[in-house]
Amino acid sequence: MNPSFSALDHRHMARALALAERGRYTTRPNPMVGCVIAQDAQVLGEGWHMRAGEPHAEVHALRAAGAAARGATAYVTLEPCSHHGRTPPCAQALIEAGVARVVAAIGDPYAEVCGRGFAALRAAGIGVEHGLLADQARHLNQGFLSRIERGRPWLRIKLAMSLDGRTALASGESKWISSAAARADVQHWRARAGAILTGAGTARADDPSLTVRIDVEHVPPLRVVLDSRGELPPDLRLFTDQAAPTLVCHAADHRPSLPAGIQTLALPRGSDGLDLPALLAALAARGIGETLVEAGPTLAGALVRAGLADELLVYLAPVLLGSHGRPLLGGIEPATMAERLGLHLLASDRIGPDLRLRFGLAAREFD
Repeated sequence: MNPSFSALDHRHMARALALAERGRYTTRPNPMVGCVIAQDAQVLGEGWHMRAGEPHAEVHALRAAGAAARGATAYVTLEPCSHHGRTPPCAQALIEAGVARVVAAIGDPYAEVCGRGFAALRAAGIGVEHGLLADQARHLNQGFLSRIERGRPWLRIKLAMSLDGRTALASGESKWISSAAARADVQHWRARAGAILTGAGTARADDPSLTVRIDVEHVPPLRVVLDSRGELPPDLRLFTDQAAPTLVCHAADHRPSLPAGIQTLALPRGSDGLDLPALLAALAARGIGETLVEAGPTLAGALVRAGLADELLVYLAPVLLGSHGRPLLGGIEPATMAERLGLHLLASDRIGPDLRLRFGLAAREFD
């Protein structure tokens, strides 16, 4: 525990983080933010950012607190904004409300805010502290922070595999390795993603819709399919299902012919087909923070080999597919044990009969 923060400070910030998480499916491309206005142990008001373009967390909390906010402490999970965007600056709202102290979990790296929110508050005579539960706050908004600080989304690869590490039979048949409970769980990861990425092979073989099929309010993720040759047929569900937008990425010399309304993006070629870093930079430029990859071993392996994968989301099913089944990741072939790919376990949960394992790629940890 940081000695500059009390147990009460920790309690209020933990509540602010829990509030922020309520916007997990709806705030994109904005970060998730929560705020608690308190006077000692008494909570006077609280709020969270619900949707992009609507009032921020601080405004909701200040409205709830009313005049009692004067002289109180505001606990906020991210540095209050100081610029006029689609909403007025929150730093100014806190100043006008007369709060005496602002405790933030982390600063906001966005260029329009970065340090300016804190500076405005201090210039108004408000005490400012930050760093309380910073690790938890960064984890909550790892997609937003990755987009701003690294210029690319946080990349999570979803995989379903048998106990012997296979993702399909030799024939390519893979429905279904994991259970209905696991497949339902995947829908929540889709709902929180800004984009769902797949390859032409998976699009052609499985004809997935890649839509969110749970009853939660969410911003439909952008469906992104890599089709370097521009040869995908126009009757795929990615193109005919209008529940979410679709972007087809292709090589400049292979422009596809697609139904009206389908977005296209020409990318340079790289060592593994299309230029994957250029793809992720283009997604970040579109405001996408988290990208969920649902693809075969070729694209998944290429992303890992390129050092672009941040996390593996693996559903381990209690089945065996045999030595001729398809591997988890293509092209991962260390010659020695010293060259093996290191992972670290982030979480392990039982989902129906399966295990859901989340791994971070040790050499590429972003925190």
